[in-house]
Amino acid sequence: MSGQLPADGRGAGKPPVSGAPDADTAGDGLSGVDLARVALRAAKEQARARGAATQQKKQARRGGLRSGARADGRDPLPLGAAISRLITERGWEAPAAVGGVMGRWPQIVGDDVAQHCEPAKYDEEECVLTVQCDSTAWATQLRLLAPTLVARLNSDLGHGTVKLIKVLGPMGPPRTYGRLRAPGSKGPGDTYG
Repeated sequence: MSGQLPADGRGAGKPPVSGAPDADTAGDGLSGVDLARVALRAAKEQARARGAATQQKKQARRGGLRSGARADGRDPLPLGAAISRLITERGWEAPAAVGGVMGRWPQIVGDDVAQHCEPAKYDEEECVLTVQCDSTAWATQLRLLAPTLVARLNSDLGHGTVKLIKVLGPMGPPRTYGRLRAPGSKGPGDTYG
């Protein structure tokens, strides 16, 4: 009896192979090729299940997911895309747009004005753009052009981005306090205001 197979033909003491066709499936009208396909499909499903379980164990051991062949949120981004994503996440659209205006200042106001007046800062809370001019004549000219310039900036940036343009005149030399100073004098402040 030691060399003989049991009546079902599976082998002595071995449990039936799960997914393998048995006598019940053979009675369903499946022929040899169909039985082979059923057995192959069952074997593939078992292999996938074992592979997925093994992969989950490896990921748990390594401390989580790792980047693989497919793209996910942790993959490197091009610089422009990363900056755009950062600006959107932080809500910096308006300051970034105003910063772009400062870079395109000559195209917006014209070359003549850009040579003598440059944007100094933008106050986001009050929507005020501060512009520094190199002479009082250009400061006066820019104050006259301010409503037109506000309309042009708002059409470029979006309505209400700039409500007011604050124009600053030329800055005098820094105040120095020396030995020869007249009492009550403001120094260069007398001339430049």
